[in-house]
Amino acid sequence: MDKKIIVNCDNRATRVALLEKGKLVELDIERPLQHRVVGNLYKGIVANVLPGMQASFIDIGLEKNAFLYVDDVFTDWDDESPPPPRSTIEKMLRVGEEVMVQVIKEPFSSKGARVTGQITIPGRYLVLVPGADYIGISRRIESQAERDRLRREVERIKPEQLGLIVRTVAEGVDTAVLEQDLKFLVQLWNRILARFQQKTAPAILYQDLSLTCRIARDLFTEEFSSFLIDNEHEYDKVREIVDYISPHLKAKVKLYKEAEPIFERYGVEVELEKALARQVWLKSGGYLVFDETEALTVIDVNTGRYIGRRNLADTILKTNLEAAEEVARQVRLRDIGGIIIVDFIDMSFEGHRRKVIDKLNLAIKNDRTKTYVLGLTNLGLVEMTRKKVRQDLSEYLQQHCPYCGGSGRVLTPLVISTRIESELKRQLQDEKSKAVLVEMHHAVAAIIIGSGGGNLKKLEEELGRHIFIRGTEDIHIERYRIAARGSHKEIQAIALPVKAGEILELVIKEQHTNNPNHGIARVQGFVINVEGAGEKVGQTVKVEIKDVNRTYARAVLKGQ
Repeated sequence: MDKKIIVNCDNRATRVALLEKGKLVELDIERPLQHRVVGNLYKGIVANVLPGMQASFIDIGLEKNAFLYVDDVFTDWDDESPPPPRSTIEKMLRVGEEVMVQVIKEPFSSKGARVTGQITIPGRYLVLVPGADYIGISRRIESQAERDRLRREVERIKPEQLGLIVRTVAEGVDTAVLEQDLKFLVQLWNRILARFQQKTAPAILYQDLSLTCRIARDLFTEEFSSFLIDNEHEYDKVREIVDYISPHLKAKVKLYKEAEPIFERYGVEVELEKALARQVWLKSGGYLVFDETEALTVIDVNTGRYIGRRNLADTILKTNLEAAEEVARQVRLRDIGGIIIVDFIDMSFEGHRRKVIDKLNLAIKNDRTKTYVLGLTNLGLVEMTRKKVRQDLSEYLQQHCPYCGGSGRVLTPLVISTRIESELKRQLQDEKSKAVLVEMHHAVAAIIIGSGGGNLKKLEEELGRHIFIRGTEDIHIERYRIAARGSHKEIQAIALPVKAGEILELVIKEQHTNNPNHGIARVQGFVINVEGAGEKVGQTVKVEIKDVNRTYARAVLKGQ
């Protein structure tokens, strides 16, 4: 499989894209003002102990206190024997106590970081686990002979009271290389212990490497054909660390110098747009729909335009198999965590269901984040779980709509028109001015004006003053504003921007709702009904204003 690492750096952010077979499968973003804290070690102070939750809050110097669950307080058992009986949080910690903790989950939304007392320090080939006394081998190393060899070699070099986990990249690596990595990790741990004694809590004891250097340490292996970076400073840093940990890979690290932006050159920007969309199309013509809530993500699979060639069962199977592969890629790319429900198209045959589940399991194998397919529910839904370590991609790149509050919906023009009328009655009840100009979205304006201006006339009679309505696309559909107040003559001069006899060049925006032969243009939001321009939508035409009413003007095409 052709795999590439693509790095884009500027003064706003560092973005690292992982491509497999030319397709974007992962994206990491690190901003100067939003430093990643996962992996960092802190000397913290116990701020609260909550027996009812069997947890505590630790002040580690961040904006919000970190959350420490009772099972994460200490590591003092090995992987060959069961953990000791759980003690209660109030017996393990007390308010004001100083503790060393490591961040395992980024703070997001209203929640602070989640921390653990079970410290792990990653190297290139090994992970040091202080306070434990065991050896773990990465599950991704599938050869039992290699697993046994690595366990024997690591048992020989492992210090007492320090646990070790052998990483996937250690497969086939000589003992001397493992020893060098272990020496570096032990020295680093000793420096951390010294800082813990010297520093006053809350304080940071160890900060993980920058994004590009972490990728070089944790991910860059012989599987990758290239590691492209468009920033010379980051390129030099990566070359330096690769020269230390894997000198034979140094030639694959390259500086990108082309004029075309690196993310555009490799199609990353286009894929990012798709990754933020609610609907994702499949090659066959089917599509996926993503709906995310705080508790879970639901992915719906649809056949869409795909009609198949043989029979319905085969059509459904092909769509579901393609969807399974794309679901795995999208979950990984969007970095969706927590509970995931996939609603595949209903399959009649058990063999077809097994094929889809097998395809999904195979596709998630490349995901570095722990992901489990739990199988089919009684309703035919596929349940998945994926460890949530940080915010989803959408949380990094998008914000909630300030109007809909994240619901993804707005009120209909009919509902909004009723609300605006009520608010205008309230606001204008004691208005001293004889006339006002009110601006709102043109779809709402059309309803408030009504057919022939009937609705507006009733509103004016109720309020006892002249109301001029101006429709515009420049205002949110749920909002309005009173643009001007004054005498009838003053507001009329502002509200009616055209005069009878004027010759204008206007863009026809749409066909008239009730008469498709006529076209609608607008001047400062004021409606111009152009007779005979129904087929000229999108075109600029020359018109003559024939007459001007309070809510619209009538015009004809000039020279026709």
